[in-house]
Amino acid sequence: MNKTGFNGSLRYRYLGDRPANEDYSLTADGYFITDLVLNYTTKRYEVGITVNNLFDVRWKETQFETLTKLRNRDAVNSIAFTPGTKFAALAHFSFFF
Repeated sequence: MNKTGFNGSLRYRYLGDRPANEDYSLTADGYFITDLVLNYTTKRYEVGITVNNLFDVRWKETQFETLTKLRNRDAVNSIAFTPGTKFAALAHFSFFF
């Protein structure tokens, strides 16, 4: 059965605040990210758009404990992180054979 017409989805990813180290003295921030997918499908092809981080939320993807020390200073325990993806729209095309 071939479905034709418009289709889509609204997707989300949620991760709550959590410990960033073993003794629970640092907390990694949680996040809630929403993505949108819209497609138009026929028997032969599908064309669509995906919008990542629909509401352009600032979030931290990877977070972990890091010990840093500058010369002539005490060591400092903190969280290092990788920033999450920003708002982005991607178009796609699929051909069925």
